[in-house]
Amino acid sequence: MIKTTVKIDGMMCGMCEAHVCDAIRKAIPSAKKVKASRSKKEATFLTEDAVDASLLEAAIKDIGYDYLGAESETYKKRGLFG
Repeated sequence: MIKTTVKIDGMMCGMCEAHVCDAIRKAIPSAKKVKASRSKKEATFLTEDAVDASLLEAAIKDIGYDYLGAESETYKKRGLFG
């Protein structure tokens, strides 16, 4: 699994977070556990394969927010006894 963190500016409320999550799900259909945080100014999600950052940038800009960049890292699932 790959965890992608997208830095976003302009989210002001819970509806903004929901719009960002919806845009990510639409741009990256394989995205799982999509979460956005206005206080952290970021959104995170998991995928099986690497994500094209240009798709994310276009999706975020299309809904009116500022795309500040994205980082991907290998995600290791943490189990109850791991």
